[in-house]
Amino acid sequence: MAAFQREIPVRFGHCDPATIVFYPRYFEMISALVEDWFEDGLEASAPGLMYHRGIVTPTVHFTVDFLSAAWFGDRLTFNLWVRKIGRTSCELYIEASHQGTIAMRVKQVLVFMMEKTRKATPIAPDIVHRMKRFMHETERKMPPRVPPKAVIRSLRNKSLSGALAKRAKKASKRPQGAAA
Repeated sequence: MAAFQREIPVRFGHCDPATIVFYPRYFEMISALVEDWFEDGLEASAPGLMYHRGIVTPTVHFTVDFLSAAWFGDRLTFNLWVRKIGRTSCELYIEASHQGTIAMRVKQVLVFMMEKTRKATPIAPDIVHRMKRFMHETERKMPPRVPPKAVIRSLRNKSLSGALAKRAKKASKRPQGAAA
């Protein structure tokens, strides 16, 4: 089945001083993606579920692998599939990529709960029906963890060392005793 897809530009506010996406910002992007999926993919907005049905959908589990760096100015393509639909929860599989290179893979589990009681509640049949449009036909296993050397190599390939070299060269041209 087709994935739910959104393109999210990497903004300056998503990045750390090295202009690489600061990992907590990925969770904000994932949250926005899941809200968009509820609104546009499931035709059941998160606010609508909460205010009209009294249902909230907190995340109860995340497994995340960061496979390559994403940089300020990149446009990340997020794809979301449903891996499993249970009675009160669903498991999502999300990938974020830039120009075909996967930057991050996520397994996320959401539970449907009654807002007032905070007790799990069955997923409504109309939502289950719409979720099935995004089921992935084959089991997508999470990849093995990336060794740190591969991540470092990825950073070097994106000219981080070039940016640091420019800063070092600029700093060496400052007069002695000048403030940074």
